[in-house]
Amino acid sequence: MQNLLYLFASFSLALIISLNAVPIVIRIALALKLMDLPNERSSAKQPIPTLGGIAIFLGFVFAATVGLSFHELPEYIYIVVAIMVMFFVGLKDDILDLPWWKKLLAQLLTASILVFLGGIRFTHLHGFMGIGEIDQFWGDLLTFFVIIVIINSFNLMDGIDGLAAGLSILAATVFGIWFVINNYFEYAVISFSLVGAIAGFFYFNVYGKKNKIFMGDTGSLILGTVMSVIVVRFNEFNIDQSLPYALASAPAVSFGILIYPLVDTIRVFTIRVLQFKSPFTADKNHLHHRLLTLGFSHRQATYTIISANILFLIPVLCFNYLGVFKLMMVILCISGVLFLIPAILIQKRHLIKKNDAHQQLLLPGTTYQLMRNRRLRKTTSPKLKVSPRAKSFETILQRLNLW
Repeated sequence: MQNLLYLFASFSLALIISLNAVPIVIRIALALKLMDLPNERSSAKQPIPTLGGIAIFLGFVFAATVGLSFHELPEYIYIVVAIMVMFFVGLKDDILDLPWWKKLLAQLLTASILVFLGGIRFTHLHGFMGIGEIDQFWGDLLTFFVIIVIINSFNLMDGIDGLAAGLSILAATVFGIWFVINNYFEYAVISFSLVGAIAGFFYFNVYGKKNKIFMGDTGSLILGTVMSVIVVRFNEFNIDQSLPYALASAPAVSFGILIYPLVDTIRVFTIRVLQFKSPFTADKNHLHHRLLTLGFSHRQATYTIISANILFLIPVLCFNYLGVFKLMMVILCISGVLFLIPAILIQKRHLIKKNDAHQQLLLPGTTYQLMRNRRLRKTTSPKLKVSPRAKSFETILQRLNLW
């Protein structure tokens, strides 16, 4: 009972701090003209104050520190240091716009702090491909990869009102409940402190009129960092299958909980690579951009994705007994089909222009044609004379392109 009171106190304190910090941050952002300005690929239609991540940072760190004051968690100090690194990097990026490689270096530093100082690392693969316990070198390498992927996934997900915050609330709540029922109260405190800090921001981000604000990279990088720590610990705790609610396929379950940010990041990076672009190039190929193109409002798109993620959790938890590999294949197949539906609808309704600079559908039937056209353009000399028959054949190919 006492532990539940600590959880409630941590959540409430984080919520109160966040709710009171956001208006102050907004006034500072307006005074310093730190605004997110609309452009050809942004979803905002007017300048909106950014730096909402400051409120999330303050609410989470204060509440988690108070909540853990009577619990022993040696790695917490390193978690806070890692979050502070991401906080200052995100703050600088929101103000000065850092290049992607500098943010990547900061993420590597953050991962190093968590792995080498905090001891937060994978040690077991839960039977994936028949592998159980793994060597420290491979465990550290896998942990680095997972941390960087999750941080970037949450960073890329912050595209419309409430999406990154709403999905973070959902994921942290699910993980937090599992920590509570299995008596890992230290990480339950961390999870619900994060929920409270995000909830305060969510209110202003989604329902704010005069006090509307974006979290910016300051917030999304913090969310990704904390969530990566929670995911690693969730998988490590599930090694002990004697727990009352242990999950045999913990890696696949954690992937299912974070299904939208992870699968959407993989899909968007694939589209960019197929177009011979940098994976970090900004565009409008995310699923939430697809829903906006179909006529959804920001709130409708956000709640649709969150609802789909909630429904997705049901089969993930029910089929946990399948094993990591089989469950992962089921997740990827179902999510792949679901993510494809908006693109098919957009194509049928002709809602985007051909060769749109910011949004490309790249459905299976058109991907090959795109690659072939690019290869022909690269191999054809500018001075080479093309016969009329060849020109007409090329015109036919272009007209047959379903794009």
